[in-house]
Amino acid sequence: MIQLFHWYSPGDGTFWNWVSEQAPLLAAQGITAAWLPPAFKGAEGAASTGYDLYDLYDLGEFDQKGTVRTKYGTREEYVAAVRALQAAGIQVLADIVLNHLGGGDETEHFHAVRVDPEHRLTLLGEPEEIEAFTLFNYPGRGGKYSEFVWTHQCFSGVDYHHGRQESAVFNILQEWGNDWEELPSDEKGNYDYLMYNDIEFRNPAVREELHRWGLWYHGVAGFDAMRLDAVKHISPRFYNEWLDRLRADTGKELFAVGEYWAPGNPECLLRYLEETNDRVSLFDAPLQHRFHEASKSGNGYDLGSILNDSLLAARPDKAVTLVDNHDTQPLQSLEAPVEPWFKPLAYALILLREEGYPCVFAPDLYGAHYRDFGNDGQEHEIFLEPVAALPALLAARRDHAHGLQRSWLDHPNCIGWTREGDDEHAGCAVLLSNGDAGFKDMEMGARWAGQRFRNILKEDDEAVEVNEEGWGRFTVAAGTVSVWVAMQA
Repeated sequence: MIQLFHWYSPGDGTFWNWVSEQAPLLAAQGITAAWLPPAFKGAEGAASTGYDLYDLYDLGEFDQKGTVRTKYGTREEYVAAVRALQAAGIQVLADIVLNHLGGGDETEHFHAVRVDPEHRLTLLGEPEEIEAFTLFNYPGRGGKYSEFVWTHQCFSGVDYHHGRQESAVFNILQEWGNDWEELPSDEKGNYDYLMYNDIEFRNPAVREELHRWGLWYHGVAGFDAMRLDAVKHISPRFYNEWLDRLRADTGKELFAVGEYWAPGNPECLLRYLEETNDRVSLFDAPLQHRFHEASKSGNGYDLGSILNDSLLAARPDKAVTLVDNHDTQPLQSLEAPVEPWFKPLAYALILLREEGYPCVFAPDLYGAHYRDFGNDGQEHEIFLEPVAALPALLAARRDHAHGLQRSWLDHPNCIGWTREGDDEHAGCAVLLSNGDAGFKDMEMGARWAGQRFRNILKEDDEAVEVNEEGWGRFTVAAGTVSVWVAMQA
C-alpha cells in the first residue's frame, strides 16, 4: 500500500489529476493499493486537508466554504483518479472521517457542562446554556443527495462557546446520556472528544444517516477498501454496526484499517481488535515509534528487539506497518519522523519480511518540500528527500521476498533474515546494521547451493557464494541495509 499524499500535498486542485497520471507508474513498482486523502469538503474550503470535515456529500461539487473544488480537485477528477488506479490493478482506500464535523452554518443555544480537557470525566462547573456552531443545513448543497440537518442533538461535545468567544471542552447534555460514549481506553478519563463538533453515535438518526451516506459514497466512488480516521475516539460499537451493514449492502469485503494512535501501548490496539471482533486491521503505531527511536539512537539501539512490543509481533495478520505518515512528519502534532539514514532499514523490515501489510509514505518515494510553523512559533522550511533505496526495496518485495523465512535477530547492531523463494519468485537475503560493518552466516536453502548472490543496493560489493549446505556469509556496510539476490535469478 502507498499513502499517496501528505499533510502538505499541493493545494492547487491538481492532485487528483496527478494521481491519475501516476497510476501506471505505481503499478509498475509493485504498488497494489493506494490510500487517498479525504475527498470531502472541509471547514477550510480549498485549503482543507479534509480532516476538518464539513460536508460528507460534497466531493468537490458544490460552492461551499468559498470553493467548489476541494484542495485536491473536483468530484469528477476524484472519481477519474479512482478509476485510473483500479484500471492499473491498484485497489483504492478511501479515507473515512466520521469523528467530527467543523464549520457549522449557524449557531444554536443548548445546555452543556464544561469539563477538564486533561480528564474529561472531571466537571468544571454546573450545566449552563452555551452557543455554538452546531447547525449544519448545507445551503450550498440545497438538500441534494440528503436532506439530513445536523443539530446539537447530533453531537456529544464542542470546544468553543461562541456567545462568550471562549475555547473550552463542553459535554453536551443529551437524552441518550449526559456523558461521553464508552471507549476501550481510559486515556484522559474518556477520549471520546477530540475536536470540533464531536459526533454522537448513540443518536439513532445519526447512525442511520451515516449508513445511508456510506452506501451513497461507495456507489459514487466505488472504492475497494477504507482507512478509518481517529478510531481511538469512536466507540467500536458504531463501526461494528456500520461496517457490517456497508459490507452486506454492497456485497463487498471492503478491507478496513483503523488509525488508533497509541505509540507506546500495543495493548490498546489489541483491546480494540477484540472489541471489533477483528473487523478491522490497525496501523502499527508502536512499531513506527520504535523506528523513530532507533533512528535517533544510532548504535545504542538494540536492533535485535526492534519488532518487540509491536502489533506486528502480537497480531501480524492485523498489522499495517509504516515508517512515517502525515501525522508523524515534521511540524505535525504527532511529529515522530524516522531519520533519513534509518529509513532504508525500516523499509526493509516492513517490505521484505513476511509479516504485516506494509504502507509506503509518498514523500519517501517522491520527496517533499514545504513551509509551516512549528511548536516554537517559528516558520520552518522542510525538505524531505526521497529514500534512494526505496524503488529497489519495492522491486525486491515484488520479485524476491517470497517463500520460507528464516531469521537471525540475534545481535544488537546486526540482524538479518532470508526468504527462500517459491516456484514463481526468487528468494533473497537481507542484512541490517545500525553500527559497524558486519556479516552473518545465514541459510538460503539447499536449492541455492552453489549459486552466487549480489547486493542489489551496492553493486560493487563482492559476490557471495552459497555453500553445498545452502548457507552463505552475507555482509553489510556500516549503518545500512544489504539485499542479496541470486545472480542467475
